[in-house]
Amino acid sequence: MTHELPTPWTITLGELDEKMGVAIVEQSVDRVVATMPVEGNRQSFGLLHGGASLAVGEAVGSWAAVIHASTFGKTAVGVDVSATHHRGTREGTVTITATPIHLGRTLTTHEVLITDQAGRRLCTLRITNLLLDKPASAGTVRP
Repeated sequence: MTHELPTPWTITLGELDEKMGVAIVEQSVDRVVATMPVEGNRQSFGLLHGGASLAVGEAVGSWAAVIHASTFGKTAVGVDVSATHHRGTREGTVTITATPIHLGRTLTTHEVLITDQAGRRLCTLRITNLLLDKPASAGTVRP
């Protein structure tokens, strides 16, 4: 008897992701990379909004967890996220990269780096996701 593994989940942008201009560059269990323009995501002082950094970092980290979970028929929900803002930026495009710290069968933890076009670290996030069985009526699963 041949036992096929589930196909890994493919990222689908949500409404906020689309409004923020997020674009997916790479997606796998080992690494998820996205980009986002600074323009349209600034706070009143003209800098990239810290809330935008948290929102995009949480999304990319959760997508990475769901991709991992999907390889054995589960999904993921965020249970903890923290961020440190290192520096600001006023223009250009930022790159958001999630890499695993821990890939378990019940929990995942990812480090998410947000860098500017020069490769300077703007923000570091850590996100932990709980892996759950998919609901019986689940169609498209989103983190």
